[in-house]
Amino acid sequence: MRHVYAPDPGRLAVAALALGVALTLGAACAQTAALAPPATPDLDIVAASVRYDAELDLLVFAVTVEGAAGGTVPVAAGRLDGAPVLAYAFPTTLDPAAVGFGPVDGVLTLAVTAHPDFDDTPLWDEDGDGDYDDDGLVFHTHWVVLAPDDRVAGGLSVVEVADGADAVLPPTNPGMPMYMDSPGLSVVLDGATLRVLVPAWRVRGETSFAFDAVAAYLEVNTSDDARPMLGVYQVYEVLSGDLSLPFEVTAR
Repeated sequence: MRHVYAPDPGRLAVAALALGVALTLGAACAQTAALAPPATPDLDIVAASVRYDAELDLLVFAVTVEGAAGGTVPVAAGRLDGAPVLAYAFPTTLDPAAVGFGPVDGVLTLAVTAHPDFDDTPLWDEDGDGDYDDDGLVFHTHWVVLAPDDRVAGGLSVVEVADGADAVLPPTNPGMPMYMDSPGLSVVLDGATLRVLVPAWRVRGETSFAFDAVAAYLEVNTSDDARPMLGVYQVYEVLSGDLSLPFEVTAR
């Protein structure tokens, strides 16, 4: 029997409030990241959807931009510390447990990222060249748990695993001490639209949830204890305008 998840109004309110506060903090912060790509039509989100296809038992996450989806990518920093990361992201009201995380406070987010300085999908060969370690610049998927963070300009960061903590992470996580997974979901770039194909069983059959769509720049930090390991430094676009997660899955 299929388990259909009914979004908890309390969880939705908390998620929306937390992300809304983070967006406000980010707007008020003067800190910038030098390697952030300039805003382009490729990062200007004009529509997004998540559709459930019952015949295929498949969720299709989609974002449409004014320009070309995936047409803008970061310039390499040449090192991991300070490495740039560009993302199209879908914050959701899904419980992090739906994709294999243990108890954690934050917002489960499907992020489609590109970063030329490193490869964090060791199980997958996204460009099909036989080398599993050279695919960072190819747009690929992560599940991450985001939480408000006033240490960075974008007001959000990926939740880190505390030193010595016995955190539960999915077995496909890339080995970084963060609530991050590298699930290897299919990404399809088609002109102005980017789609991610998520079999429903990969989210424990939960096909009813709320979401938003964001284009953002993140940066890796391995040297400064005053900043997060992976924080959001620039938000290019928020489809809802306020990160209130107002959109819902529709049937296809």
